Amino acid sequence: MSKVYIETYGCQMNFADSEIVASLLQKEGYTIATELAEADYVLINTCAIRDNAEQRIRKRLRELRAQQQHNPRLRIGILGCMAERLQSQLMVEEENVSFVVGPDAYRRLPELLAQVRRQGVKAAETELSTTETYADIEPVRLNSNGISAYISIMRGCQNYCAYCVVPYTRGRERSRDPETIVAEARSLWQQGYKEVTLLGQNVNSYRWKEGETVVGFPELMRRVAEVSPRLRVRFATSHPKDLSDQLLEVMAKYDNICKCIHLPVQSGSDRMLKLMNRHYDSAWYLDRIAAIRRYMPDCSITTDVIAGFCSETEEEHQMTLEMFRKVRYDYAYMFKFSMRPNTYAEKHLVDDIPDEEKTRRLEEIIALQGQIALENNQREIGKTYEVLVEGESHRSKAQLFGRNSQNKVIVFDRHDVQPGQYVNVKVVRCTAATLIGELVGEQSAQ
Repeated sequence: MSKVYIETYGCQMNFADSEIVASLLQKEGYTIATELAEADYVLINTCAIRDNAEQRIRKRLRELRAQQQHNPRLRIGILGCMAERLQSQLMVEEENVSFVVGPDAYRRLPELLAQVRRQGVKAAETELSTTETYADIEPVRLNSNGISAYISIMRGCQNYCAYCVVPYTRGRERSRDPETIVAEARSLWQQGYKEVTLLGQNVNSYRWKEGETVVGFPELMRRVAEVSPRLRVRFATSHPKDLSDQLLEVMAKYDNICKCIHLPVQSGSDRMLKLMNRHYDSAWYLDRIAAIRRYMPDCSITTDVIAGFCSETEEEHQMTLEMFRKVRYDYAYMFKFSMRPNTYAEKHLVDDIPDEEKTRRLEEIIALQGQIALENNQREIGKTYEVLVEGESHRSKAQLFGRNSQNKVIVFDRHDVQPGQYVNVKVVRCTAATLIGELVGEQSAQ
């Protein structure tokens, strides 16, 4: 029986896809290996969002050559966005890659693995689909803590932001049948999971239509939240242009829908936002922030930002810093602009900001965000939160960590608490990244 070892890089969607791949292969008799040394195949599920992500995969492939010298039967395959972007070119550039499979072709993996082994030839399958959602596949929860799980609700993206490769590597948007999503959430709850995260490149644009019935994202959130009041529900990622008051009303109504919204801003400059093809301006974005605060004053807001996009001026960089001061994000993913092949930016714009200038601007954003995050966390001191315990602290086995509804990590002394419990924790001190607390009151085993 062949053993397959899966490595995953990149976003949460990639990790969810790896769980689908594991399920498909297990149904065909493959075993999912827990150690690389015992594998017959290595599948690397890749990210192409930035050049650094692809270079990391290239480095990993060089490392795996040594493993192949010890095990000549070992075959390596590239899955996901990098496979879709480079396709068969990747097998020429990386001689130890035997097959590449795009994100819509995973059902063919068992056949391709057998073909590579039996015929000794390389294989590629990268055709994108307009219908594939893998809705009928029950994922195998890889490396699961048994507490939190991802549920993919849609695939693809058609926003065509100027800098982004996702529409070209994952195809157009298509939404999954809501009944299958709710059924998966209910199954996870029955298995003992306490939290689900609904995933999509732009969850706000989720839309399922069958006959006269239309289900949008707010209605889907309501249905999942009603699986159980003790099942926490999160989602990622929102696009500012589609963040509706209807969704905010649903979030405010249900206590088990976590009060945290990831709302990528990318830039504080209207000219930059238009050049990026983001379909909103800074006034619209700030209106959505105000709406979030109006419905849920305690909601945590996080973001993405790009430093040094094409032709960005110093004044426009300062506008981004000012946006951070106005919104006061709890966390941000902050990156230098990386030109990606075949995007609108690569075809029509000039990457004219020197790398050292991009670095300086990024460092200024990082420094400001660090200061804001610390100040935000300092305001949490003295507050008590319900925390879902996830596991041991990385620094000490005498401590546990979990997250509150706002997705903030809280560390506390473990006492007799176990992962999977809900506990009440009072915040007593903090860092910019972590809240430190102490248990208060009677704890729940639910």
